[in-house]
Amino acid sequence: MKKFKLVTTLMVVGLLLLLSACGSSKSSTEGSGKKTLRVVTDAAYAPFEYQEKGKIVGFDVDFVNAVAEEAGYNVNIEHVGWDPIFVEIEKKTADFAVSSITITPERQESYDFTVPYFKSQNEILVPKGSTIKSAKDLEGKKIAVQNGTTGQAAVEKLFGKNNPNLKKFENNNLAILELKNGGVDAVVADNSVVELYVKNNPKDNFEFIEDDGAFESEFYGLLLPKGSKLKGDLDKAVKAVIDNGTYAKIYKKWFGAEPDIQTLKDQQ
Repeated sequence: MKKFKLVTTLMVVGLLLLLSACGSSKSSTEGSGKKTLRVVTDAAYAPFEYQEKGKIVGFDVDFVNAVAEEAGYNVNIEHVGWDPIFVEIEKKTADFAVSSITITPERQESYDFTVPYFKSQNEILVPKGSTIKSAKDLEGKKIAVQNGTTGQAAVEKLFGKNNPNLKKFENNNLAILELKNGGVDAVVADNSVVELYVKNNPKDNFEFIEDDGAFESEFYGLLLPKGSKLKGDLDKAVKAVIDNGTYAKIYKKWFGAEPDIQTLKDQQ
């Protein structure tokens, strides 16, 4: 999802109340003898993690289940929202988080990550026939982004943090809805999210624009508390799932294409 950590005081207070209600049930051991890890996510980011008929599904969900099986754990994945993820991990009330979280130097100061498991890059979503053909064409245009994402950061890097044309939304669905309603000229978001939306919603007459010169490649990792003893087990399991072909099957299931395995291995 490539987001930055933006935790307001109000949200932290609210989350602390939630954590008090939930208790300290981080992990447990089931009758099978396997330890069950508590995993938190923001299940509002299809196709990576989203809710369908009351169940959390998506690429990240299938991937984490495969990694957990390889490492010898069970997992209980819970939707808590984006900002609460970081509080949960910082306070160690969850064992790790999965939510399309980009590995950044800033985050690595406060958290640990597994080795990368997904390559991503921002793209531009526009109506077909738009005059916008590259990132530079966004200048002077109204742009929608999901608040706290690297899509937002990329646009702010190009046109300034106080750009009056930048409109921030709680999630990408709302950002895209604003584009459908004509409130903005473009949306900047993760390539997988943008491309899947174009594929699944042909009646909207949208297209996506790639601009490698403006948007850098980024990599997702599983987020852990600093110094987590799970890191070694999860790193080995991530690598094994990628090496044994399981990752490619999951990737093709959700994206209909072959993953760039070599780039992931190079990053590891």
